[in-house]
Amino acid sequence: MRIPSLIVHEQLRRVGRAGLGAALVLLLAVLVALFAVLPQWQQVRQLRAAVADAGAQVQRLQRGELKVEIKPEQQALDSLRDQLPAQPQASELIDRLYRLARAERITLARGEYSLGVDPRTQLARYQILLPMRGSYPQIRGFLQALLGQLPTLVIEDLELQRKRIGDDQLSGRLRMTLYLSRS
Repeated sequence: MRIPSLIVHEQLRRVGRAGLGAALVLLLAVLVALFAVLPQWQQVRQLRAAVADAGAQVQRLQRGELKVEIKPEQQALDSLRDQLPAQPQASELIDRLYRLARAERITLARGEYSLGVDPRTQLARYQILLPMRGSYPQIRGFLQALLGQLPTLVIEDLELQRKRIGDDQLSGRLRMTLYLSRS
C-alpha cells in the first residue's frame, strides 16, 4: 500500500513545525534510550547480581562452607615471610654482623643504613653500606660467615682496592640488603 505524497505533505502542514520538532525529539529520546540507557541498565543489573553473588559467597565463607583457594605464589611468599626474622630483630642481626667482622679481624667503619619496604613483596628491606678494611682471606672469611649465619642477607655489591701492589690490606665497600618480615 502506497501513501500518496500529497497526503503526507498535508498531514505535515497540519502538524506544523512544533509537532515535527516534537516528533524528532521523541525519535531522539528513543534512540538515546536504546543505545545509551539500555546498555547501562543491563550493566547495573549485572553488577547487582555480582554483588548478590559476592554477598552469598561471603556468608558461605563465614559459615565455613567455602574455602578460599590460595595461589601458589602467595603461598610461597607467605612461607618466606614466616621464615624471615621480624623487623624488630634488625639490631640483633646487625650486632651479629659486627661480631662476625671482629672474629675475622676486619675493621668496619661507620656505615650507612636505610630501612624501606619492597613494593612487590611488602617485605622490609634494611639496606646497609659498610666501608671495611682487611686482608683478602679475612674479607673472604667474613663474607662466607655472613652468608652462612645470616641467610636473609643479600650481598649486592663489593668494591675492593689496594693502595699499593705490595699491600696485603684491602679497603673497600660492601653493599648488602637484609630482608625482614614486617610482623
